[in-house]
Amino acid sequence: MTKKATKQKAKKEESKAPEVEVSVEEQLQAELAQEKDKFLRLFAEFENYKRRTSKERIELFSTASQDVIQALLPVLDDFDRAMVEISKHEESELSKGVELIKNKLNTTLQQKGLRIVEVNKGDDFNADNHEAVTQIPAPSDDLKGKVIDVIEQGYKLGEKVIRFPKVVIGQ
Repeated sequence: MTKKATKQKAKKEESKAPEVEVSVEEQLQAELAQEKDKFLRLFAEFENYKRRTSKERIELFSTASQDVIQALLPVLDDFDRAMVEISKHEESELSKGVELIKNKLNTTLQQKGLRIVEVNKGDDFNADNHEAVTQIPAPSDDLKGKVIDVIEQGYKLGEKVIRFPKVVIGQ
């Protein structure tokens, strides 16, 4: 090889050396960016998981007693029927005792988050909020499509309806 060819080869190798270093540096930067992206995605996924599980836990605690409260709803209905029958008689001591027990049960259930769904006679019937048991001819034209009678009260536990009110509507 001539001296000129050797110099040219050396220049080529020198020019290649910085390119290799730059490309290695760029490659490391790209890998770092990739790992950073993976980390951020994993972190965001974990935060979403924590948020979702805490929300599910709150929902579980708020509705954990739902089965027990639903089992007690017929007892509340029986108390209402008993109060109606007792009020027909003049035994005030008996009615006071039953009323005290009923009020105590209502208060305890309200403390656990149970609320009555308000429905009154004459309200508009809404299939999303009421359960129609039957339809009867409306006593007047203004009661058509409205609640004529409430058969059973509806109840909410927190924001969730656990029993829709059963109503009779005018036809």
